[in-house]
Amino acid sequence: MAGTAPPPPDASGKARRRYAPRLPPEQRREQLLDAALSVILEQGYSGVSIEAVARLAGVTRPVVYDHFANLGLLLYALIEREERYALDQLREVVPAEPDEREPVDVLPESFRRFLDAVATRPATWRLILLPPDGTPSLVREHVETNRQRILEQILALVQWAQRRPELPNELDPEMTARAIRALAEEAGRMVLIDPEVNSPARYERFVAQVTRLIWPAA
Repeated sequence: MAGTAPPPPDASGKARRRYAPRLPPEQRREQLLDAALSVILEQGYSGVSIEAVARLAGVTRPVVYDHFANLGLLLYALIEREERYALDQLREVVPAEPDEREPVDVLPESFRRFLDAVATRPATWRLILLPPDGTPSLVREHVETNRQRILEQILALVQWAQRRPELPNELDPEMTARAIRALAEEAGRMVLIDPEVNSPARYERFVAQVTRLIWPAA
């Protein structure tokens, strides 16, 4: 198979740099954010720059500046986007109203939905669960705020389960919720590191086994 032809030379005889085709503004903006995310995951936050983003996206620096006045605004837009993706997924993880379902069914299914979310957007969740070197304080603050939100959701689920008369109520609900969150975060990290060995299905089975030991079905 013939190789890709090199770009034609300019007036000085040097090969011209390849650039990405023109895109509508919103598509270009998303492309630049994707490029910034790739740089961060590969090199850490210390490796990201306007030049690095432009190079990976195949555009010139002025194109990046057309969309983001400086690197700080680009990173802020990236964090906002990835946070939005993560929160949209988390809303589907813990049911707000489990109704008459059994806790032994609700918790394992919630784990599975969370880990499936991690597996479908690994780049987003690497920023959260496996933060790269040099993660800015702004990002850490956003992550901690969202960890608190999910803890509140888990706590509500634990309190719902403990209101059922056939279930033990001596467990400290806050400590139980924190333990569940810690297990979920560790499971998410393991899915990112080695998804074939640490699959969502494997964790779902494990959580179901543990849950039955603590909260047997009625």
